[in-house]
Parts: sequence; C-alpha cells; structure tokens
Amino acid sequence: MKPGDVVLVRFPQADLQAGKLRPALVLAIAAGRHADLLLAMITSRPYQVSPAFDEIVETTDADFTASGLKTRSVIRLSRLASIETAIINALLGEISAERLSSVKKRLIDWLQG
Repeated sequence: MKPGDVVLVRFPQADLQAGKLRPALVLAIAAGRHADLLLAMITSRPYQVSPAFDEIVETTDADFTASGLKTRSVIRLSRLASIETAIINALLGEISAERLSSVKKRLIDWLQG
C-alpha cells in the first residue's frame, strides 16, 4: 500500500460500531514498525460533500478509471481512520499524484486551522 491507493475496507463508523465495506483513500503510512494507514472514507453519496473541503471524483476525470471507483464519488476528508494494513480487503486502484497532492494540501490547511 502507498499514499494515493484506493482500497476496499470495512471503514469504522464514528460510534466505533462495525462499518460497511467501502472504498477509502490511503493518505499516509504511519512511521514505525506497525505501518498503520491513515485513510479517508470514500462515498458515492454526493449530498455528503463539504464544498471546498472534500474532493469529488467525477467519472470524466482523467484518473477516474485508474481509481477503481465505479461511480462519481466523494473523498470525505472529515471522515478519517487509522487502521492496520492487514484489514484491507482489496486494492481497487489509485488516484493521480496531482489529486493526492491537492487532497493532502487541503487536509494540512484544515489541520493548521
């Protein structure tokens, strides 16, 4: 796994209940011996988008096919989770380096508040 990969994982719910199997974007790999992944949830429900924060992946985008996503999707930067690599179910694809850079910049700007 590497940053920019789109993976399939049972993404945890905010209340820590078992989540649904869904795509997620690998944002970073934790330093150290455990190498946990920082993920952002991906949803196909566009009404959940936070304008100017979340990233919309359109079916017409250059990296859509390579992403492995099946429909227009939203990378939810406000829905993050740190998980063990072992619970990844599948690698679906990857987003472009340009999109990953843009997503990371938006997240960093938000964290620096």
